[in-house]
Amino acid sequence: MRWMWIDRVVELVPREKLVAVKQVSMAEDHLHDHFEANSVRRAVPIMPASLIVEGMAQSAGVLVGHAEGFKEKVVLAKVSKAELELDARPGDTIRYTATIDRFTHAGASTRGLIELFSWTADGLSEPQVLGRVDLIFSHLDNNMGGQTFPEHNFVFSETFATLLSLSGVESYPVPG
Repeated sequence: MRWMWIDRVVELVPREKLVAVKQVSMAEDHLHDHFEANSVRRAVPIMPASLIVEGMAQSAGVLVGHAEGFKEKVVLAKVSKAELELDARPGDTIRYTATIDRFTHAGASTRGLIELFSWTADGLSEPQVLGRVDLIFSHLDNNMGGQTFPEHNFVFSETFATLLSLSGVESYPVPG
């Protein structure tokens, strides 16, 4: 995966919960298009909802992949629920909390809580619920009868290995 929408894993309880954070920065190109200035208003840079959902998918996907030591090729199969109530702007911090709801040989279902922290004159705000995203993941090799895939885990790339290593998660195998 080329684009990462999480910056750091801050908590990992194997087979249970993963908490990750994302710092929204004005340096991110996508913010300049959402929403650019026009004749009626100034620019209103916000992180697109689809990228917030992708951050939740990456967080939950790492949790599901970690459950079996990254032996499975974990792919997103379905977004069961995606409700976003707030906008994330430059300077905000997004906190993703993914929990495993159900885990089987075929895949897993997860529940996701997304919280937003903003900087105010008094410092960092209390978290506000930005949204909830529930996802279903498939273990690709176990669900695509008759199809073969490369033996190496192409889902969890070197980028994920670096992210997890920098976050103190050392059980990730180096992709080969």
